[in-house]
Amino acid sequence: MPIEKHDLHHEFPEFNEEIRALKMNNAHFARLFDQYHEVDHEINRIEQGVENTSDEYLEQRKVARLALKDKLYLMLQQQKASA
Repeated sequence: MPIEKHDLHHEFPEFNEEIRALKMNNAHFARLFDQYHEVDHEINRIEQGVENTSDEYLEQRKVARLALKDKLYLMLQQQKASA
C-alpha cells in the first residue's frame, strides 16, 4: 500500500505561493512548518515499518500532525486574505 503524501504542498496546493512567502518571511510559520514535516516524516517511517512503536504513540503523532496542520492552514488563510 503506498504511503499517502501529507506534505503541505500536497495538502494545500492552492497555497503554494503563500507557503513560500511565509517560510521566507515568518519565523513562527517556518518553525511550525519544520515541526510539521518532522512529525510527518516520523509517521511515514512508522507506517513503512522502519521504526517500531505502539499504536497509541502513532495515534499521538497523527494528532500532533493534525494540530500543526490546522495552525499552518489558519496562517495560510490569513496570508492569502491579506495579499
